[in-house]
Amino acid sequence: MQNNSRGGTLVNPLFSTKQHVSPEWVDYNGHMNDAEYARAFSLAAEDFINFIGLDEMGRIEHSYTIFTLETHICYLKEAHEGEELTIKSHLLDTDAKRIHQFLLMENQEGELIATMEQMIMGMDQKEGKPAPFPEVVAKKIEEIYKEDAKREQPKQAGRRIGIRRK
Repeated sequence: MQNNSRGGTLVNPLFSTKQHVSPEWVDYNGHMNDAEYARAFSLAAEDFINFIGLDEMGRIEHSYTIFTLETHICYLKEAHEGEELTIKSHLLDTDAKRIHQFLLMENQEGELIATMEQMIMGMDQKEGKPAPFPEVVAKKIEEIYKEDAKREQPKQAGRRIGIRRK
């Protein structure tokens, strides 16, 4: 186990991190605001980026960072003030410079309450353009991907927004 940057816990070998719903995340409906789900997922994604070796020191050492290209959030259940959230990662695909990641948010009872699918890309900070992951990072990503590929793909993965017609 490792600690994340906010004092939560990272669990190996499959990545997960824990957070709590802070009071400022709760809206007038008495539950976590939709924008705060995005924040919670973003914080978890930062923890994942640290986990693969691109923490502050890794970014400096490699002159390399990660940009988010696209996200899609599904809201399934409410989260309330003080509630502990566990966010788990599942890598759906990867190549030399991109990761297609699926994050699953669970409440204290282990119920799935939200998901976020995202595409992230590695960037060479000196060149200011996309570039392959540094070798040590690429190896960590491949190790995670090999484990995640053995798991069942989340049913929400690959969804698109649209009004279903009968």
